[in-house]
Amino acid sequence: MADVLPYKPKQGEIPTAPGVYRFLDAQGRVLYVGKAKNLRQRLSNYFAPLRTLHERTRRMVTTAASVEWTVVPTDVDSLQLEYMWIKEFDPPFNVRYKDDKSYPFMAVTLGDEAPRVLVTRNRKIPRARYFGPYPKVWAVHETIDLMIKAFPIRTCSDASYKRAMATGRPCFPGQIGKCGGPCSMKVTIEEHRAMVDDFVAFMAGGDERFTKELTRRMQSASAAMDYEAAAKYRDQLASIEAVLGKSALVLPSDEDADLFGIAEDELAATVQHFSIRGGRVRGVRATTIEKELDISGSDLVDQVLQRAYGEGVDIPRRVLVPALPDDAAELEEWLRERRGRRVEIAVAQRGQRAELMRNATLNAQQALIRHKTRRTGDYVARTQALTDLQEALDLESAPLRIECFDISHLGGTNVVASMVVFEDGLPRKDQYRSFNIAETTDDTDSMYQVLTRRLAYLDRPEEAEPEGEVLTDPLAPEGEVVSTRRKPRFSYPPQLLLVDGGKPQVEAAARALRDSGHTEIGLCGIAKRLEEVWLPGEDFPVILPRTSESLYLLQRLRDEAHRFAISHQRRRRRRDIGTVLEEIPGLGASRIKTLLRHFGSVSALKGASSEQIQEVPGIGPALALSIHSHLASR
Repeated sequence: MADVLPYKPKQGEIPTAPGVYRFLDAQGRVLYVGKAKNLRQRLSNYFAPLRTLHERTRRMVTTAASVEWTVVPTDVDSLQLEYMWIKEFDPPFNVRYKDDKSYPFMAVTLGDEAPRVLVTRNRKIPRARYFGPYPKVWAVHETIDLMIKAFPIRTCSDASYKRAMATGRPCFPGQIGKCGGPCSMKVTIEEHRAMVDDFVAFMAGGDERFTKELTRRMQSASAAMDYEAAAKYRDQLASIEAVLGKSALVLPSDEDADLFGIAEDELAATVQHFSIRGGRVRGVRATTIEKELDISGSDLVDQVLQRAYGEGVDIPRRVLVPALPDDAAELEEWLRERRGRRVEIAVAQRGQRAELMRNATLNAQQALIRHKTRRTGDYVARTQALTDLQEALDLESAPLRIECFDISHLGGTNVVASMVVFEDGLPRKDQYRSFNIAETTDDTDSMYQVLTRRLAYLDRPEEAEPEGEVLTDPLAPEGEVVSTRRKPRFSYPPQLLLVDGGKPQVEAAARALRDSGHTEIGLCGIAKRLEEVWLPGEDFPVILPRTSESLYLLQRLRDEAHRFAISHQRRRRRRDIGTVLEEIPGLGASRIKTLLRHFGSVSALKGASSEQIQEVPGIGPALALSIHSHLASR
């Protein structure tokens, strides 16, 4: 592979002004769109020697056949142009958005002669004001039913409205008290417009003003003995309080803000968007993002905000994010132009805002877990993953059985290894194994030892294999039996061995396969930092698409092997310290448990003085001194 791209612009060709650039393939398809305050400085990063580039950036620039750029007057203009081009071209290497569902909104058609309120998923109604999104359709209908009792505005269809206005007969919803527009023949167009303005103002966060005003009117009517009007105001106030009761006050009552909680891993991210008006959460939206190129947290926030505030979106005066993007000032200016007033982008650092951000982030983390779980349970996706792996790794058959190995240690000590097994794309926990490694020089030596031990079982006579014991899962509650089956035999060969690591670990595993005489088994490694897949004897890794099911399967295997290795190591350490403490006269199982619970960790107990140990209930001065002396001598 050449180390310099053939379409690299000549030195001095790229301007130093702000602008937007596009990478295109040989067919002219736009692959990636980005913006820069200094085009020359930014693009020079892409044309560095290929060996120094991030693996996924390398794949993008080698797929491209040309690069184009457009100079703009200001950084805000570059932000606007980037947004328009991403929307127009939908480049495959930019982040891809996948909403969990099409959310329902409440819309008020302010462009109509007599505006109506309706439930819709259409975000393109001319001059409409949107509120939400709502998690369920019934939640929007319930809110509207309560709101029209306080602000009786039009709810009937346009056809019903035109027919009623032409004939002079009320529309059917107006006859049954469900429509308060001019078509009900109870108010004029001007009076109805005033009620619509109040409806919109209330939904936009002016709830405190309306409750105070209605309370004042009710008290005045009651004092004047106009009990019919007082009852009307009372019912309107009850309707407003019922709407407010549906959402708790999470910020000060005068606070209008949008809050974005984000959870991410190497391949995907989820966003929880809380729409807060008048201090109350008026809408919640969940979005899943598939990441093709490596993108940092602040850049991800930048992309999320651009996408969230498209055309016709209600923009609040404050936007709360987990991290400020590098171009926060330009984003604020861009949002100010769209809103017509100042917009502040800030990080939620303390108080109610920080608590709400933690809640949104927790929801985002749970949504990311659900997203991965759905992919795991999809039979079609699992089948596609195995087929793609067969093709990408040049295997003779689909890897129906994959074994993944991971090495874990504590600064070179307490070295353990794990083996997890996936069959047909699903974990087989009853066939997981863990290994203790006595002496080793480094991770590659440990990997060679473990694989040599595992592969030796393929050559043993079936009757020579030792019987196993009852299997438990390290994550299960202590003592809970996951499977009472004996450990299955090692004699069933995998179609693919996966190791956690890059080129050195893969070469060590390949040496173990050669020495064991099992070169018919496929082998690859996955490196966590860049998520690239290494094959033995290759100078460059295989790059699987970020959105591919095959990469997702390898990632799951790697993460599960790491989890299982860490769990085994923790159990071993607990067992080791328990054995050491049991050697101390007068120290039984109950006191050992109390000691470990009190100090929280083995290292804390070892570092404690005899006086600190004596503070534990049930531990006297003599026993505390004995414990301290025994641990210090080891």
